[in-house]
Amino acid sequence: MKLSLSKFIKDKLTPDQQELLYKRLVRLRRPAWFGTLRCTKPISQHWGYDRGNPVDRYYIEKFLAENSKDIQGRVLEVKDSEYTDRFGKNVTQRDVLDIDANNPLATVVADLAAADSVPSELFDCFILTQTLHLIYDFHSAVVEAHRLLKPGGVLLLTVPAVSRIIKGYGPENEYWRFTAASCKTLFGEVFGKENVTVSSYGNVLTAMSFLTGIAYEELSHKELETNDIYFPVILTVRGVKV
Repeated sequence: MKLSLSKFIKDKLTPDQQELLYKRLVRLRRPAWFGTLRCTKPISQHWGYDRGNPVDRYYIEKFLAENSKDIQGRVLEVKDSEYTDRFGKNVTQRDVLDIDANNPLATVVADLAAADSVPSELFDCFILTQTLHLIYDFHSAVVEAHRLLKPGGVLLLTVPAVSRIIKGYGPENEYWRFTAASCKTLFGEVFGKENVTVSSYGNVLTAMSFLTGIAYEELSHKELETNDIYFPVILTVRGVKV
């Protein structure tokens, strides 16, 4: 009598051997072609800027474009007013926040986690992209961001879910990565959960591309537009002050 393969595997192999065989069969059925990714150094040391634009910029700018109607009135942004200029609608005043007084573009010099010197309820919109992970006391920063907004004002924020360490800051000056759950809880506590919308952008391919420095121009529209909540590149928060 011929012994079936499945019975042979079950009778003749230990559970550990069965698991190893199963994993090998999975690899044979769905091989992983690493290509240029099979290296221990990134393809770009500059986030992909030397090849095009970083993957996270695609999602940040998509988020801001989708919420451009909120970028109006008096708008606050960090470091410069690039996104205010690009996406703003009916902007009456542009302000730039920086902790560094040497920034010639800064109109508000303060540490966002302790911005007591800045009056409350000044801004209609606060664009805060890829910054919160650099602030150790991020909860205080969110409280201050809320305080600076006028009633009805909108916070448009992005944070990394995955990212390399910023060379200019170094490992000792980056503190956090975020999840959808942490964003919903954190901003819900400050703004009220009914006033907060959290979204995730990205998938396993775009996450790998971002980490290795592949530019978003090297990916297809379909690849960029596929969102998988289990593999976000960035998380976005729209918070409305009531």
